[in-house]
Amino acid sequence: MKQKVLFVAHMLRGHVLVFHLPYMKWFQEQGYEVHLCSCNDTEKPVTEVPYCDRFFDLPFQRSPFGRQNLQVYREIKKLVDREDYALIHCHTPVGGMVGRLAARGARKRGTRVLYTAHGFHFFTGAPLRNWLLFYPAEWFLARFTDLLITINREDEARARRFPARRVARTNGIGVDLSRFEPPADRAAVRAELGIGPDAPMVICVGEHSARKNHETVLRACAGEKVVQVFFSGVGEREDSLRELAAELGMAERTHFLGFRPDVPALLQASDVFLFPSLQEGLPMAQMEAMAAGLPCLVSNVRGNADLIGPMDGGMLRAPMDAEGFAQDLHFLLEHPEVRREMGERNRRVIRDYSLNAVLEQMAALYREELEAKG
Repeated sequence: MKQKVLFVAHMLRGHVLVFHLPYMKWFQEQGYEVHLCSCNDTEKPVTEVPYCDRFFDLPFQRSPFGRQNLQVYREIKKLVDREDYALIHCHTPVGGMVGRLAARGARKRGTRVLYTAHGFHFFTGAPLRNWLLFYPAEWFLARFTDLLITINREDEARARRFPARRVARTNGIGVDLSRFEPPADRAAVRAELGIGPDAPMVICVGEHSARKNHETVLRACAGEKVVQVFFSGVGEREDSLRELAAELGMAERTHFLGFRPDVPALLQASDVFLFPSLQEGLPMAQMEAMAAGLPCLVSNVRGNADLIGPMDGGMLRAPMDAEGFAQDLHFLLEHPEVRREMGERNRRVIRDYSLNAVLEQMAALYREELEAKG
């Protein structure tokens, strides 16, 4: 009979389908039966998930205090008590909370319980309420964790103070570098976007939310009258961003592309990646920009600063420092050789964050935990 593993994550479309399929596939290739507990947040019924032998659609709620999460806990506990999993890997704050609590008894029977923190809610500069709520919760839940995996240096340092059996850091969830080969036809992409081959092009990728701080992108670019600004993403703040672009007199050169499946091509057609987010774990958007060979002007926050340094692949500023970002942007536009050097550095560095590299890291951790189980 095959041994079984369980993945637990809050959202199917928003997390599992984006991040976890390569790792579920790895387990199937090793001969394991893979189960998944998640909430179907797609727009249609889902009966099958790639690389998943059994999918349990459970009504996770985003808030840890959501009443339905108690029902989810009970369902997962019954499942865990019945199935005798060799390993359970939890993701997302709610998935990590419910999954680890439900697996307490299974750990006593030898099941290994892993949790990947994709970015703690308590971070340098976080609101006090985040520290009061989430820090004690994560410290408590670490008691029921055999391996706590972090993806940036700041979180790793904090996690090592927790009572988890073991703490490790990986290079994120992996960038699929094959999406950047062969290189996109820069001129063709720009023609499709309606700009010339030599027009300075700044791009920002991510949802239009308060956390991504796209207002600072607009303010930083306002003074560069020839710069074309492109946003790839959707979100609730798009209308207010359009209004701000109009106020700044840059509506005609600000482009909202919505959701785009061709982000690698858009990045390869751009000149500078501008990303002043207020907080990150280890940002996929920035890693993809690096894979495209772009210099990165990013906020000096956890995750972003793990990937580049000042004049080392890009530049770092406080998230709200629009004037500082504007100065850095002007410098890069005036010095194409610096942009090229930064881009080449970023292509080299990002190899260590590739999907293949991270999969090797995770495979080693999985093997160590399964061998410890005996």
